[in-house]
Amino acid sequence: MAARAWQRMLSGRRLDLLDPTPMDIEIEDIAHGLAFVARWNGQTLGDYAYSVAEHSLLVEDIFARENPSAPVKWRLAALLHDAPEYVIGDMISPVKAAVGPGYGALDDRLAAAIHLRFGLPAVLPVKIKKQIKKADKTSAWMEAVQIAGFTEVEANKFFGKPDPALCKSLEIRLREPVAVRNSYLKRHTELLSQI
Repeated sequence: MAARAWQRMLSGRRLDLLDPTPMDIEIEDIAHGLAFVARWNGQTLGDYAYSVAEHSLLVEDIFARENPSAPVKWRLAALLHDAPEYVIGDMISPVKAAVGPGYGALDDRLAAAIHLRFGLPAVLPVKIKKQIKKADKTSAWMEAVQIAGFTEVEANKFFGKPDPALCKSLEIRLREPVAVRNSYLKRHTELLSQI
């Protein structure tokens, strides 16, 4: 008998984490989950955890600024870049590497189902993935320096030195989960309406 690991979502869907299907993906579940998942294992300054949903909103903004002529569908892909974490959580990169390829495979299966659910290709083009990863690293640098206690030298070492003008024009926001969830849902709706 094949292994199965499903979770009941607040929408009522039963999502099989090992064999996810697009029909079991709901944006409300993603937004809710990501709004409650803390980046940096919660080791950030402030009265609220810096959530993966807030990070995703920032990454989409950075991606759009760095790639102003990119089609809206790739902005949606940037917003959804960490969406699998709504059910598998967020781990810092060294831990993901230590867990091994199984984590990456699980993440890839969930990402493919999420992408298909919202009209994106299951696997993003390499060029787009690289552009989103660049925006992700810029966000990580900002987070590291502004709320996670890194010096700029440390952040440069781990994430690369981003465009200083871009970083000065953006801000890290720490908000209560319900506000972040609502912002994530609103942005998702806006992007979908433009595709």
